[in-house]
Amino acid sequence: MPFWDLQRQLGIDVDQWLLRQSMPQPYGKAGACHAFEREWVECGHGLGQTRARRECQLEYEDFMECMHRTKLVSVAGVVRVHAKLLRRFGGSGAGWG
Repeated sequence: MPFWDLQRQLGIDVDQWLLRQSMPQPYGKAGACHAFEREWVECGHGLGQTRARRECQLEYEDFMECMHRTKLVSVAGVVRVHAKLLRRFGGSGAGWG
């Protein structure tokens, strides 16, 4: 907790302008990555910037994965390559498992 919460006393919320998923969404539905962003913000709240980067790294990685889908795209690429190899060498893949 901050020692003196000026934002709350003045009734302004600067953080909302900085956060992507916390902004008002169309049709009143929360953004797809809102929960991940909220966890990251709550983890770093009250910590210094250096300490927050170190301690909230997992939350930040989860949030970035939700936003950019890098792991999902890489796995889809591997699946695409395997499917291409199966088609090339005549395997149907039906006998797996």
